[in-house]
Amino acid sequence: MGLLDSVMGAVASQLQQHGGMSQVLSDLLANNSASGGLNGLTEKFNQAGLGNIISSWIGSGQNLPISADQITSVLGRSNLGQIASQLGIDPAQASSQLSQILPGLIDQLTPQGTAPAGGLGNSGDLAGMLGSLLQRR
Repeated sequence: MGLLDSVMGAVASQLQQHGGMSQVLSDLLANNSASGGLNGLTEKFNQAGLGNIISSWIGSGQNLPISADQITSVLGRSNLGQIASQLGIDPAQASSQLSQILPGLIDQLTPQGTAPAGGLGNSGDLAGMLGSLLQRR
């Protein structure tokens, strides 16, 4: 559990340091988000040729890493620019932070090794899950 604790500690720390990041993550992963939730994000990864990476996060095996450049290719420069603006940072920092947070977070939100059939829920549901992850730290 040492590695898992380390990853989740880093995720929780970054979420706490960047309050706006919780909203960004909700916007990316919630069913009622413009991006289509986890299923929509998975489709974006597939379209970018990186489906194996997000599948590793959802699956029960080891999480594959993702680079900031790969995050940019998945989300697109325009969307990443909006995320960066929302966080008050530049796009390179936003993509770097997302590359560090998303693997562990998606892994924790899919503990059964599969994406839930109904997605991760709406913004309120997801906010509760993110809050629960933070309280464990």
